[in-house]
Order: sequence, then structure tokens, then C-alpha cells
Amino acid sequence: MKVSYHGHSVVQVKTANKNIIIDPFISGNGATDLKVDELQVDVILLTHGHNDHVGDTVELAKQNDALVVAPFELATYLGWQGVTVHPMHIGGSHTFEFGTVKLTQAFHGSSYEVEEEQQIIYTGMPSGILFSNEGKTIFHAGDTALFSDMKIIGERHPIDVAFLPIGDNFTMGPEDAALAAKWLQAKQVVPIHYNTFPVIEQDPTEFVRLLNANQGVVLKAGEHIDL
Repeated sequence: MKVSYHGHSVVQVKTANKNIIIDPFISGNGATDLKVDELQVDVILLTHGHNDHVGDTVELAKQNDALVVAPFELATYLGWQGVTVHPMHIGGSHTFEFGTVKLTQAFHGSSYEVEEEQQIIYTGMPSGILFSNEGKTIFHAGDTALFSDMKIIGERHPIDVAFLPIGDNFTMGPEDAALAAKWLQAKQVVPIHYNTFPVIEQDPTEFVRLLNANQGVVLKAGEHIDL
């Protein structure tokens, strides 16, 4: 399984026969190496409804006939936009042909902004994603604050690589994310959700120094880990 990072919170997972993307914020994302019209995906996984995570989901889903897996309210809204969805909710898991998805809690907000109408659409509770396939487990924390149940997640689900936000202001900062990494007991930790905007500028190498030796991995956009 090949797991790659593409700026902000965009993570792509390539299994033996499927291309999966998490939180595909591409258009307007100066930190990404991806282009929407060149991207081939089979599945889109979403953590929550904020525009910098939903991103180009509708266009990608339609051009690839891709399945969108998201929290119930967000999935319902996207279904109304004409894409194929599978709704889930926190604590629930489902085994698909491409792997098993389980949603965890996240402490954040979740809404979608329709700027031209000055409208904010409620999209349910935010979540993190545990994705398991080929004997490996990936944890994408989404946007979240530090919370103590990360200890339980780490105890119940051996995690090969965790993608944790470090940008502060809207999510955990580096110090809280380092504690999250300890609680999650992930073999490898990759920082996400930083440096896309001035308010979330961070030095990822400083974050890695807070972790156990050889636990932290800073990935540039387009770089990957083989699991």
C-alpha cells in the first residue's frame, strides 16, 4: 500500500486495485502538487464539511464515478449534488471492497460555506478516519483538538501511520499533536494542516523533534510512504 501526502490535509492511498483520496482540497490549495483534471480516484473519504477539506469532491466524484464516504449530514448534502455516497457516523465502521473505514470523533466544527449565497450549511459532526487494508492501518485525524480518547484509539487500533494536524489556531498545535502521537502509539507520524495559510504556519521539523526517535516523517507534497 502506497500512502502519499499532497499538501494541507490531502492524503492519497493506493492499494493493489483502488485509488483513494482523503479530503481533496486541490483548487485554491497553493501547497498541493495535484491537478483536478488529471486525478483518477475510485473513492473519496471526507473527515468533515469545511471547504478546505471537501474541496473538489463533487467534481472529482463526477468525473471518476467515484464513491464518497462521509459523515451522514455531509454525505446527504453531497448526494443532493448528484454524487454517489455512503453515509457513516462516529464510532461506526464498514468494510468495503477497498478496505475498512471507521470514523472516530474529532473536536472541531463542520459546515460548508456557499460563498455566493452567503450561506453556511451544517454538515454534522467532524470526524477522524481509521482506514485498514492489506494488514495495515492509517489514521487521518482530520481537524481536531487534542482529546484524551486518543489513548483508547491507540490501544484498540494498532496504527502504522497517523496524519496529525499541527497548524494551531484551528486545530492542535505542535505540542498537543506530539502528545496525541504518544497516545495514539503510531509507528509513524506525518504532520498535516500547516503552512497553507499564514495563520497556520509551522515548522514541521520542529514538530518531529518533539516525537520519539524515527517516529516523525515530514513529507513534501507528492512524497509517499510504502506500507
